[in-house]
Amino acid sequence: MIRFHVEATSGAARAGVIDTEHGSVPTPAFMPVGTQATVKGLDAEEVERTGAKMLIMNTYHLLLRPGAEVVAEHGGLHGFSRIRLPIATDSGGFQAFSLSPRVRVGEDGFEFSSHLDGTRFLLSPEEAMRVQGLLGSDIAMQLDVCPPAGAPRAAVLSAVERTTRWAERCLAARRPGQALFGIVQGGTDVELRCQHAEGLARLPLDGLALGGFSVGEPNADMHRTLSAVVPGVDPARPRYVMGVGSPADLVRAIGVGVDLFDCVLPTRNARNGMAFVASGRVVVKNSQHKSSKEPLEDGCPCTACRNGYSRAYLRHLYVCHEMLAGKLITEHNLTFYGRLVSDARRAVLRGEYSAWAEARLAAFGLASDEEPAG
Repeated sequence: MIRFHVEATSGAARAGVIDTEHGSVPTPAFMPVGTQATVKGLDAEEVERTGAKMLIMNTYHLLLRPGAEVVAEHGGLHGFSRIRLPIATDSGGFQAFSLSPRVRVGEDGFEFSSHLDGTRFLLSPEEAMRVQGLLGSDIAMQLDVCPPAGAPRAAVLSAVERTTRWAERCLAARRPGQALFGIVQGGTDVELRCQHAEGLARLPLDGLALGGFSVGEPNADMHRTLSAVVPGVDPARPRYVMGVGSPADLVRAIGVGVDLFDCVLPTRNARNGMAFVASGRVVVKNSQHKSSKEPLEDGCPCTACRNGYSRAYLRHLYVCHEMLAGKLITEHNLTFYGRLVSDARRAVLRGEYSAWAEARLAAFGLASDEEPAG
């Protein structure tokens, strides 16, 4: 199980600690995504050096291969991957959304057609909990229904109601000692989101996540919804926004009281030649960097910046399809995210979050009330 307490607040922003069997996670925190029990390109020690305090891995993909039983035989995800940090696992609900042409949904759960070989299998709330129990994560996520952006209100309401029923089934089936987070759905309908958060808060869940964002809705609608909903989510439990997002998204969401994040953006963008820096982004693959002697960012402790690798060298690696390019930029981006949330935490502890956030958004080229592009 986990314990959570808030150490300080600054406005709605919070600095807390999540205590788990595998260590403490100071919040706000960003979880790198290790879909296949690995953060692509980095080993366990390299992930730790980025400043990450917790990872999230993928139930659906690990169920298909190597299989939850194989992972369990190796001591769970910690023994299998040699990751020493706390680990969360998602439930497969998002894969039901992202692979929707391969999925049929009913009250029993999601019937998937494997994207690997077409094998049909049912992922029910009970099966999601059985698999996550075998994976041995510190925090399991309930199986939920994620409606697409723009879904009719009736469909969103149905997803909310089914997700609540599935939360109750997940609680009944979870492995003893494994923490379980519920997932608040409701799209960008503030009323439904608030009602769902209140309903899930009545259940003995260890944390409350907000799912169903970054699924096609305008960025402005996401932030409007978060601003209206998050402050009312039970303050005694960790608040987690799933699949979000850009550095500016994190700065804004921390400001309304979010504690925990995950997103593929820093690692996926790294593999496509894009690095995050304090002033915004550096697209390493662009020809303007062909002769640049600059590092990605002065003062960054990642391997690339610490060793003085130039933007020209990184671009050379990228255009030559050398795997080292993705590895170095991935480490840089995760280090950037780790430093960002650590700086945010320090600003909360000083009681200066609003001023800090305004300065960071300005550095990104954004006003505090302006939405980032893309």
